[in-house]
Amino acid sequence: MRRTAGRPADAQQRAPREQRVYELLDRLGVAYEYVDHPPARTMEDCLEIDRVLDAVICKNLFLCNRQQTQFYLLMLREDKRFRTAQVSKEVGSARLSFGTEEYMEQFLDLSPGSVSVLGLMNDHGNRVRLLMDEDILRGEFFGCHPCVNTTSLRLRVSDLTEKILKEIGHEPVLIKVQEG
Repeated sequence: MRRTAGRPADAQQRAPREQRVYELLDRLGVAYEYVDHPPARTMEDCLEIDRVLDAVICKNLFLCNRQQTQFYLLMLREDKRFRTAQVSKEVGSARLSFGTEEYMEQFLDLSPGSVSVLGLMNDHGNRVRLLMDEDILRGEFFGCHPCVNTTSLRLRVSDLTEKILKEIGHEPVLIKVQEG
């Protein structure tokens, strides 16, 4: 496993959702590096990827309220735990839980295990609000999937906040997630 700069040479043979990520990043002039790896389904799977990328891999959780009328993508550092009560209170919502696979596919064109902030590029109806742990902004780089869980990207946090999110029309709601 090694980190490589720019678009993969075989990008045209990859899944359409992954290809769209590279097209967006290239169009915006965002520098990125990638690493291919076996499917990463858990944060434990990401430990070696984290080391190779030299970036904090973020947890990206697809959430909804009890009525399934409000949807969120929570982006937090890998060393933090999702506590439903705390995050629900931060955003003023009924108790949050994990959103269904059907809504994840419908709104973000993602499948379980591949949830990524970059999936918001597919949320054309702005149905999903981005919740971002403020500690992510303290780092220079972060890692995420390009909408598939067999590749991970290394991106600058500033490119996410100043270019990518502005282009796809998602303003993050900053929250403070407690350690541990």
